Amino acid sequence: MSNEFLPFHVPEIGPEEIRSVVETLESGWLTSGSKVKRFEENFSRFIGCQYSVAVNSCTAALHLALEAVGVAEGDEVIVPTMTFTATAEVVLYFKAKPVLVDCRPNSFNIDPERLERAITAKTKAIIPVHFGGQSCDMERILQIARKHKLYVIEDAAHALPAKYHGKTIGTIGDITCFSFYATKTITTGEGGMATTQNPEWAARMRMMSLHGISHDAWKRYTKEGSWYYEVVQPGFKYNLTDIGAAIGIEQLKKCDAFVDARTRIAATYDQRFSDLYEIETPVCEPDVQHAWHLYVIQLDLERLKINRDQFIETLKEQGIGTSVHFIPLHLHPYYRDKFSYVPDDFPKATEIYQRIISLPIYPKMTESQVDHVVQAVSKTVQRYRR
Repeated sequence: MSNEFLPFHVPEIGPEEIRSVVETLESGWLTSGSKVKRFEENFSRFIGCQYSVAVNSCTAALHLALEAVGVAEGDEVIVPTMTFTATAEVVLYFKAKPVLVDCRPNSFNIDPERLERAITAKTKAIIPVHFGGQSCDMERILQIARKHKLYVIEDAAHALPAKYHGKTIGTIGDITCFSFYATKTITTGEGGMATTQNPEWAARMRMMSLHGISHDAWKRYTKEGSWYYEVVQPGFKYNLTDIGAAIGIEQLKKCDAFVDARTRIAATYDQRFSDLYEIETPVCEPDVQHAWHLYVIQLDLERLKINRDQFIETLKEQGIGTSVHFIPLHLHPYYRDKFSYVPDDFPKATEIYQRIISLPIYPKMTESQVDHVVQAVSKTVQRYRR
């Protein structure tokens, strides 16, 4: 077995991205400008949506989306407990309440039946998270949302490019928020995008992303612009730079090739782990195109002599970097203490959390590196099976 340490993720950055960044640096225009506009336009074409608003993170996109639909103090927003803290923390920015909901046992996505039971007179919106790159049950979620007159803000940090019943994620809910963080399916280093079909929401998010300035702020320093501007709302500093967009423009061109590579790795893992009864491989729902941002196995701890944490340490000793997605929100001190949650409030997420491991899956992985992962997992199972 190789002695190399295989990181959990390595971004795929090629000469095209480097040339694009150098071109931007040499242009003298580094902040939000023509490259950001081109990235937005290209993204809209790629997704098939009317409007794309580039920002500096998916967290910023989620914040702007909730602000655009009018979430305010005292409102409630339903979010899954099986997610990263950003999904819920943006709700708290408004002094609103994130209402946590348990997950489905196979996809780890939000359970629509539990979601509907969590709705109250104060509920304003739902934030479904497409866990690992697999779409939530959007048909059922949208039915519930329409019935109760709620907004649907999709957290698609993992889900580029993913599809649900033939529809591209980014064109289904009211607003969809993507992440271009360093570990995501495409990257701008740090960055995000909000997509919508609603021109008023798009204009609101664009304005609020740069201090609530009424005009196209970046034009102030161009021949077409003017020094005069008006602040019409107390906005935020969420704009993406042209440097980030320069990377994103080139990454987007490779997005389909990237997902093809991740899909091949996922298929290899599925096949190579099929005879290991101590491991449950990811379940892909029917009529869904998975983005395969994550490949998450579940350990059958009844068949093993070690727990999940020990399994991870054993893989690390063999040179394999892994992660855990996620520590459910209700187990974190802030959410646990503020909302008086106990583990049994969300039994599925609590139980799943103890058994999950995210394995490396990214386009830059070679066949020998994939084999390294498979051998390490197999060796660990064989060594510690009951």
